[in-house]
Amino acid sequence: MQTSGGSVEILDLRHFAAPVLRPVLEAEGELWEQRLHWDYHASSRLLMQYIDNHMLPGYAALASGRVTGYVFCVYEETKAVIGDVFALPCTPDGAGGASGSANSTEETLLRHLFELLLNSPHVERIESQLLLHPSGAYAGIFREAGFHIFRRLFLVQTLQGQWSPPQPDLPANLEFRHWREADLAPAARLICEAYRDHPDSLINDQYRSVHGSMRFLNNIVHYAGCGSFSAQSSYVIVERASRELAALVLGSRVSGQSGHLTQVCVHPAFRRRGLARLLLAQAAFSFMRMGAAEVSLTVTEANSEAIGLYKDEGYQCAHSFDAAVWERGTTA
Repeated sequence: MQTSGGSVEILDLRHFAAPVLRPVLEAEGELWEQRLHWDYHASSRLLMQYIDNHMLPGYAALASGRVTGYVFCVYEETKAVIGDVFALPCTPDGAGGASGSANSTEETLLRHLFELLLNSPHVERIESQLLLHPSGAYAGIFREAGFHIFRRLFLVQTLQGQWSPPQPDLPANLEFRHWREADLAPAARLICEAYRDHPDSLINDQYRSVHGSMRFLNNIVHYAGCGSFSAQSSYVIVERASRELAALVLGSRVSGQSGHLTQVCVHPAFRRRGLARLLLAQAAFSFMRMGAAEVSLTVTEANSEAIGLYKDEGYQCAHSFDAAVWERGTTA
């Protein structure tokens, strides 16, 4: 396959070995560090393993015989998740000039992946959250393909000055403690309840069931789905009588200087009691003790109540990006 200009060739990603994509992944890693202060090395290594095993569905862009960009997805039963798209800032032509911008190459890669997925009869749903790319960058081509777009915010809190550990002041029926491995199943039940009829359940259908929530948690806690999971900065609040979770915060280390909160949620029956504020403050204090200079989280723009809470706690918007969802039989 070739672009309309004929200068960039699009081929199946599974035809390639990892070393030929190394320059692209290294350039992408620099952008993750610059834009989000995230260390991309672990993700890059994992991607290279999948590429070397020829297991990753997607496409690579070639110009003058070298790979200049890639896009990939993963399948989860009848759902496909677009994992990433990235191209080098320019693609050299044979005369040493530039045959196309990164944006045009990334658009071309996305269009090829859309064509594959939309014409795959077993794919009923497609999700995408391209965290690295600013909101609006590719919203047009996603909408053209029938996707619904949800703007999301990347919020950052700077960990400077004198911090004191928060003092939990909870009623006797609630217990505050560190995360434990045994909390996985109760956490899955909590997430399912917390996100019922929530905007984020439109973006990530894993939140709609206990089984899906368990899959989400396993990816975060066991498989470095978002940085390196940090049990030291993850906390739960337990209802003593039932031993069910009333609230939780999960943290990951995404670089030497940055922590990230992968999940913050409170059971509907326990909201407006200050539990989220307590968890946010404790997680931030823990990251600061570990040497982090900042902590980040993401939130859907439609979730105005949560955004108000985060801003009250000192978070500021540093970046915005788009989540996109396509479902067979619906139109954007």
